[in-house]
Amino acid sequence: RCRWEIEDLGRGQWQVIVTEIPYQVQKSKLVERLAELIQTKKVPILADIRDESADDIRMVLEPRSKNVDPDVLMNMLFRNSDLETRFSLNMNVLIDGLTPKVCSMKEVLRAFLDFRREVLIRRSQHRMDKIDHRLEVLEGLIVAFLNLDRVIDIIRYDDDPKAALMRENWGKDHVRAMNEADYVSPPMVTGRDELGLTEVQTEAILNMRLRSLRKLEEMELVAERDRLMEERAGLEDLLESGDLQWDAISEQLRQTKKTFGKNYPGGERRTTFAEAGEVEDVPIEAMIEREPITVVCSEMGWIRAMTGHIDLNRELKFKDGDGPRFIFHAETTDRLLVFGSNGRFYTVPAANLPGGRGMGEPLRLMVDLPNEAGIVDLFIHNAERKLLVASSAGDGFVVPETEVVAQTRAGKQVLNVKGDVRAKVCKPVNGDAVAVVGENRKVLVFALDELPEMGRGKGVRLQKYKDGGLSDATTFTLGEGLTWRDPAGRTRTEAELAEWTGKRAGTGRMAPRGFPRDNTFT
Repeated sequence: RCRWEIEDLGRGQWQVIVTEIPYQVQKSKLVERLAELIQTKKVPILADIRDESADDIRMVLEPRSKNVDPDVLMNMLFRNSDLETRFSLNMNVLIDGLTPKVCSMKEVLRAFLDFRREVLIRRSQHRMDKIDHRLEVLEGLIVAFLNLDRVIDIIRYDDDPKAALMRENWGKDHVRAMNEADYVSPPMVTGRDELGLTEVQTEAILNMRLRSLRKLEEMELVAERDRLMEERAGLEDLLESGDLQWDAISEQLRQTKKTFGKNYPGGERRTTFAEAGEVEDVPIEAMIEREPITVVCSEMGWIRAMTGHIDLNRELKFKDGDGPRFIFHAETTDRLLVFGSNGRFYTVPAANLPGGRGMGEPLRLMVDLPNEAGIVDLFIHNAERKLLVASSAGDGFVVPETEVVAQTRAGKQVLNVKGDVRAKVCKPVNGDAVAVVGENRKVLVFALDELPEMGRGKGVRLQKYKDGGLSDATTFTLGEGLTWRDPAGRTRTEAELAEWTGKRAGTGRMAPRGFPRDNTFT
């Protein structure tokens, strides 16, 4: 992630200053991407981006409102831009060189340490082979120095000095040299005449320079032999002891840490560790400044948002032949739910509604509502509510309001309808009883728990009809009675409902006296 800090501008104003950007991210492309997010309004709470970088990085991010939470703003930018980059770690490896295996971090570290041990053993064995070869050469050179006159005679007068040196029996002098060396020939030297020289030793003697024929050189050969013998003994102990091998590996790692640690130029850690939690979905309330509005939707589906909470009885202007249908108070952070006669729910952010200066815009341009489908209901989304939905055929069910929120313009199919059947009713669930009225003016009341709670489907039969279909349905508290408006506009409550109470899918009885002529409860 980038490094960022909040710069206080006074009077509650602030801005974000980005001082470092992620590794391998080009600043110019990052600025272009942030500008694109502003233009496309994918991060609506970001107002502007300025690049004030010189020798160091300084990118200024201005929020659209001082009420925006800086962490919310940065989390949205982390998700939508390269202010945060992620590197995947594929642990599917060939540990044994043959079989692919998805390993844990512990297994990978174990494999690394095993490989370090293998390298240590191979390196030690290789060093021992080199020491054995050098000791063999030193053995021959020491013999030559102890028998220097004889060696010079052979080289000066013999036609094939190499063969002569190898045939020569160096006798007690040779043995004395071996005893002085306190050395037993390594395995690679065995198999030859104990008192003769090997081909390797002979070549070393013949390649020896004249300036090396001095007493000091002999002392250096003996000292080198002693050092190599001591080193060889240590390597033998190392190869035979697992504890010594792990101690050596630990020391190597400590030396690596010391060499390339924080005291090494450029070795100090430049990144920080933090909890890599998932970036959660940013709620729309955090993206938009909360302001009161009045939503107005006409009978022809033209919608707009008036600034502030105006008088709902105020006379508004509409197009010729059009009039008001839905009008209610809301806030810019609300989400509006539109229920179409095709049984689909559509979601419209209140902040996206056109202003109230004109007549608004057709709601069909904001969502993919077909021309043949009408608007059944329009209301503010409340995640804690449940809805009663029903079709003109008299089928319906209860659905949690959280299940009907759509994420795309195409909406979400909730109530399944076919042929001439249309979605007819969408009412919030309140109380313990359901009242249904058909086009035949028959009313049926039954218990709410007889209706299933579903996320999608056709539903179950609410009321049986011989002719026509469902006209309206509502929920209420049985103990408080059923309320409606009579033709004169007065509110009436029918407390005694035994005559109309029955089981779900019954035909019901004729509506009470004074029931509205349009066969609706509201």
